[in-house]
Amino acid sequence: MASSALPTLRRALLYVPAVNPRFLTKSLGIAADNVTYDLEDSVTEATKPAARKALQEHLASLPNQAQQPAFNEVAVRINAVSTRHALDDIRAVAAYPALQALVIPKVNSAADLALVDDAIRAAAPHRATPIRLLALVESARAVMDLRAICDAGASRHLRGLIFAAEDFARDLSLTRTVPMTEMLYARSAVVTAARAFELESAIDVVCTVTPGVPGNPRLVDECQQGRGMGFNGKQCVHPAQVDTVQRYFSPSQAEIDWATRIVVANEKASIAGRGAWTLDGKMIDAPVVGAAQGLLDKAKRCGLDIDATREKFKEVAPE
Repeated sequence: MASSALPTLRRALLYVPAVNPRFLTKSLGIAADNVTYDLEDSVTEATKPAARKALQEHLASLPNQAQQPAFNEVAVRINAVSTRHALDDIRAVAAYPALQALVIPKVNSAADLALVDDAIRAAAPHRATPIRLLALVESARAVMDLRAICDAGASRHLRGLIFAAEDFARDLSLTRTVPMTEMLYARSAVVTAARAFELESAIDVVCTVTPGVPGNPRLVDECQQGRGMGFNGKQCVHPAQVDTVQRYFSPSQAEIDWATRIVVANEKASIAGRGAWTLDGKMIDAPVVGAAQGLLDKAKRCGLDIDATREKFKEVAPE
């Protein structure tokens, strides 16, 4: 079952290279929903020990989980369990109270999560709170084994799935295109599995085109497409991407207006004993009301002011 620990369903997951102390310090001022300190792709083989040390010093300086500076979740992306670095990564960071989650790359089976879970228990046997796991789906095998991965993850603190387009394309010898139709099946499978197992997060691909440009049209298109497919967040590789991702994975004001009018009118319809009714000439029934209430719940968890909108539409009534 999904946990209510995370305060938002809008997930801008920002990767920060752990090897550079300057980047670690700057990350404290970025209001991302998740900051993931990266020990994997952005760190060369030769500098992995130095990156672990820098990250340990940084995690030691952070407040505990209830007092995080700007972002909602502190995570570390370790190296894949198939490498010689994974256990060293887990041993280096698992005991720090500020750490809330581990991003596990190249998860191909339930056994990968079991190894990480066992390593966490061995490295931090006295942790007061469990470490959440986010699994990166990067291969054909992972897509085929999503059910087993998520089923096993229920007892191993799995809280989300992340789709990694570049590695998936390499695994299948695909050419990544702008509409990403070649990855439609895999991305849909990730979202479906996350929802079926009530995971908190389904995180979409990185936008790799001019990542440092705010409002990049390609990034906007990818956000709209990803949200339309059911993802509730997106990976970011530059701080300038965070605001756009947060905006497009949050309910718009127009959506909040629509949902508020339906919920307010439904309250009056219910008092009158009307199970189905019309608003603006359209029939409204229980599924529509449920969708409207769900959108308002999401808006509230994203920190948006829905009370003012409710006040604006308090006189709306069913037709």
